[in-house]
Amino acid sequence: MVRRPVRLAIYAAAVFITVGGGTIAAVAATSPSTKAAATLTATFHKDSDWGTGYQATYTIRNTGTAPATGWQVAFALPATATLGTFWDAAVTTSGRVSTARDKGYNATIPAGGSTAFGFVVAGSGDPTGCTVNGTACSPGGPPPVTTSPPQATTTPTTSPTKAPTATTTSPAPPPPAGAATRVAPYVDMGLLSNGATTLAQLGQSGNVKSFSLAFVTSAGCKASWFNAFDPRTRPFADQIAAVRAAGGDVRVSFGGATGIELAQACTDVRALQAEYQAVVSAYNLTYIDLDIEGAAVADPTTIARRSTALAALQKANPGLRISLTLPVLPEGLTGDGLNVVRSAKNAGVNLDLVNIMAMDYGRAGQDYGDLAIQAVRSTKDQIRSVYGNSDAAAFRMVGVTPMLGKNDDNGTFSQSDARDLIAFANANRLGLVSFWEANRDRNACTGALFQCTNVPQTPFEFSRIFATFTG
Repeated sequence: MVRRPVRLAIYAAAVFITVGGGTIAAVAATSPSTKAAATLTATFHKDSDWGTGYQATYTIRNTGTAPATGWQVAFALPATATLGTFWDAAVTTSGRVSTARDKGYNATIPAGGSTAFGFVVAGSGDPTGCTVNGTACSPGGPPPVTTSPPQATTTPTTSPTKAPTATTTSPAPPPPAGAATRVAPYVDMGLLSNGATTLAQLGQSGNVKSFSLAFVTSAGCKASWFNAFDPRTRPFADQIAAVRAAGGDVRVSFGGATGIELAQACTDVRALQAEYQAVVSAYNLTYIDLDIEGAAVADPTTIARRSTALAALQKANPGLRISLTLPVLPEGLTGDGLNVVRSAKNAGVNLDLVNIMAMDYGRAGQDYGDLAIQAVRSTKDQIRSVYGNSDAAAFRMVGVTPMLGKNDDNGTFSQSDARDLIAFANANRLGLVSFWEANRDRNACTGALFQCTNVPQTPFEFSRIFATFTG
């Protein structure tokens, strides 16, 4: 699904930092106890710039002959720039100086290897005073940045990536009987990892009860929240519990546009099923979603593996509901997407619904509300062809997820489009309405598409429109 620029996902195994337009290299010994030479360089690259901000990557490479363990990169931003979202690093800020440290899982860099972290900056201006492990970024370069030791009890002012405040040692309680997930906007959980906003706050402000949580990908053949948090430690569990206490529930979504979906990373069906099961068990899930796009939607081997694992998972968890989220055109699912549906059916998956990504058609200038409705009708006909069911039953197997406001192809899905789509969804009793993405609706801003809709709106205006869907 669409999402943060290039990264978004926060979902990259690499750590990226978007800072400045040039490249800076830094050299620093990592540890006096290292017997062989372990030398780090840090290179920064601006990945994208939209005028009012930019995204960048810092790549840390070990050019030495021994592994390096532990790194930190410090840099200063000018008064015209403010550090925003970041990933694959723990960041603290004092004044204009930010210090990015390894996250543990990326602390060790083998000889000849590298890691990276990324961030988004609001405003303009390259970083200065770069250091790696306390040494100036390059010989003869700017002096090291002066920083104050971070205070363990002080909350940084720029939303550091940290273990989410939702982490708990107790499993999330099961959902209440009959909890509805018919209206379930997607939430980029990477944007909630700093604890500044919660699912409960999104729900209360937007008048919605349930959410689709994005995305669980892979770290090797291991389930991982956007390659940052292990689901087995139950990050976000207290947030999920709060949603359920308010009468809603969550759908955890595996996959997305970036990162590696588990079926691609796990070559053994049993191992794949075990990773899906680990997430289901951690959160007492009754509903999971598989967002399959990019190369994954056209790979017969991983499609078959996923279908087999999902069928076995469903048998081991009676009542588990499974949806497939797939790319679509107004004319319906692509041939590859339709093959994913057929594969699931043939493997014995009791599919709850097919959720279509009604976005990015490449038809800017046309009415994206009308195109979404056309895509629903087309997908309904395709479902009838696969399952041989009635119009009503096929409509009930369709979910629709537009991208709010400006799409990546510069098309626009407006509030008027949302009202038209929800009226159609109510009239035909669709199985699900959702949208990408709740934080964009909350921010109601103009800027980077991963955080703004880029249309005039009030906060949570789209959420309140979608909340009128009755199913």
